[in-house]
Amino acid sequence: MGMIVMKTLLQFLLGLLFAASVSAEFRTWTRADGKTAELELISVSDADGTKSGEFKMRNGRTVTLKGSALNEADAKLLDEWKPEPTAPAPAASVFDGILDGNLVKLSGKSLKPLKNFKKPTKYYVFYYTASWCGPCQKFTPSLVDFYQKNKNDNFEIVLITSDQDEDAMEDYAAEKEMPWPMLKFKKAADFKKEFQHGVRGIPSVIVCDLEGNIVSPNGRDLDTLGKLVN
Repeated sequence: MGMIVMKTLLQFLLGLLFAASVSAEFRTWTRADGKTAELELISVSDADGTKSGEFKMRNGRTVTLKGSALNEADAKLLDEWKPEPTAPAPAASVFDGILDGNLVKLSGKSLKPLKNFKKPTKYYVFYYTASWCGPCQKFTPSLVDFYQKNKNDNFEIVLITSDQDEDAMEDYAAEKEMPWPMLKFKKAADFKKEFQHGVRGIPSVIVCDLEGNIVSPNGRDLDTLGKLVN
């Protein structure tokens, strides 16, 4: 009786597996006997020279098929399959504690929480500035132009405001069309207290490595900054 139940269950599962279906996500795989199924190949293992694939079915279940169970073309695909390369985890920095979850970015005319922040691989460039600062107003367009021409994975500019309120910070960002992330207004004082970069006036551009060491206190020299971050 037990064998009959097991056989029936196996037939049911195989029927689910090889029933024809339509799915934009999965590829059609064909067995050696001609039956097909829409499956997503998750991984491939090799035991004693025999390749086996782990596949995800439309209903979320997984099933393992040997290359010998597939037709010649699909067996070759299984044999040549390689997983997508895994992106390296972003390097940790001393700034993670205060920056993570506390960055905003211009969206239209408003500052919105920045999700999926891509951390730089080498440098943080902290831009100390404020809307009320005349020299800042003059310098910022040059920094925007620099950022648009030079942005790469090596660095990220993060604005640290000296404005007196959040609305002024937002209006300043919108007016100058700032493309970089900004530390939330309410976190600026905490940042300045934790990381004393020796800023005596603004605008000030401080370049730091991921360990928090100041690489350059004079990032306003954009020619030199460009050579550093590229």
